[in-house]
Amino acid sequence: MINQKEVLETNAMIEKENLDVRTITLGISLLDCIDDDIDNCCSKVYKKIVATAKDLVPVGKEIEQEFGIPIVNKRISVTPMALVGGSACKTSKDYVKLAKTMDDAAKAVGVNLIGGYSALVSKGMTKADEMLIRSIPEALHTTDRVCSSVNLGSTKTGINMDAVRLMGQIIKDTAEISKDNDSMDCMKLVVFCNAPDDNPFMAGAFHGVTETDAIINVGVSGPGVVKTALEKVRGADFETLCETIKKTAFKVTRVGQLVAGEASKLLKIPFGIVDLSLAPTPAVGDSVADILCEIGLEYAGAPGTTAALALLNDQVKKGGVMASSYVGGLSGAFIPVSEDQGMIDAVKAGALTIEKLEAMTCVCSVGLDMIAIPGDTKATTISGIIADEMAIGMVNQKTTAVRIIPAVGKDVGDQVEFGGLFGYAPIMPVNKFSCDDFVNRKGRIPAPIHSFKN
Repeated sequence: MINQKEVLETNAMIEKENLDVRTITLGISLLDCIDDDIDNCCSKVYKKIVATAKDLVPVGKEIEQEFGIPIVNKRISVTPMALVGGSACKTSKDYVKLAKTMDDAAKAVGVNLIGGYSALVSKGMTKADEMLIRSIPEALHTTDRVCSSVNLGSTKTGINMDAVRLMGQIIKDTAEISKDNDSMDCMKLVVFCNAPDDNPFMAGAFHGVTETDAIINVGVSGPGVVKTALEKVRGADFETLCETIKKTAFKVTRVGQLVAGEASKLLKIPFGIVDLSLAPTPAVGDSVADILCEIGLEYAGAPGTTAALALLNDQVKKGGVMASSYVGGLSGAFIPVSEDQGMIDAVKAGALTIEKLEAMTCVCSVGLDMIAIPGDTKATTISGIIADEMAIGMVNQKTTAVRIIPAVGKDVGDQVEFGGLFGYAPIMPVNKFSCDDFVNRKGRIPAPIHSFKN
């Protein structure tokens, strides 16, 4: 049973420390919508999404009112569209039609975003995969709520360098088509290594083929709660520090478990996982970088940052796994630059570079996230950055990702404004030396030796 002290603690975390449930994400299988005719396929997709998700937003609001817990986003993830449209889509324009159908369905049920405009190409691309990938710039530019992801590598298969090379150009094209709006379409596009099937967070959420027909996944967030807890043990030893983070993560995750269970019961849809990631926002006091500073760093990026982040990530997971029956998704600490005021401050101070962020991704849950770079950065350079991050994920048997914005017309010293939860970002310098000959090789990088475990 939850006692009165715990109720008061939770209320304080919500009111003063930015505790919230970041998202309830309803995963929907669209495999039964596959059809040879594009119009029939679109009709089936729309009807399936609307029929399954019609009560998602009302139920989310009902839970908010009943428990007093803010639920920031209600979202949908669907089966990767490269699979759903593989039979019906003959051109990239057909895939854009499917993207618009997803967007219409998302608006009809009132969700913030819909993910799953995706392709899984870690070992090779089918014609359908390539058509979807080439359609991404137009698909994201002509929709409002659709998010896209492409899985380019895995520990078991290696890295598909043909797809990495293509995605460098696709990201450039996505930036160019939205150049009048600070290249904002790139915010809705992410590439992965070892993408999880049950991630509730955008832009990378999709409903994996291993999942059931529909599932409820919840993402919680509480950087402010962790920072406040650490303020009370300032100067203490590492054991005390770790115990404090674990206990706090337990409390935060239990809130997510409560919301997930209630949503599952009211929607009559199975509960999947709680993703216990620390996801920051631009709000003051809701920063992962500020936690690192509370641990003892002047700025995120200072010597010791990777060790501090490793400690934080591990203790969050140790505390969180005890509070939920099923923990999944990404689960750890997000380090997006534009969405974290402390990260922004570190970049402006010169403490944080792309190279240091890359090192940090070795020990956190995601990767190079929401990073704005000069708009004249070459496509091959972007592909090289992606390849580096994919290699970290492949070798370390973990999920890594890249969500990068080459802001057209902007250079180092400028900044881009995204608004809302996406915040703003200073343009970060990129290594100017060429990787063209490496990126332009054909084929894939083989899986590492430790992948052979059968």
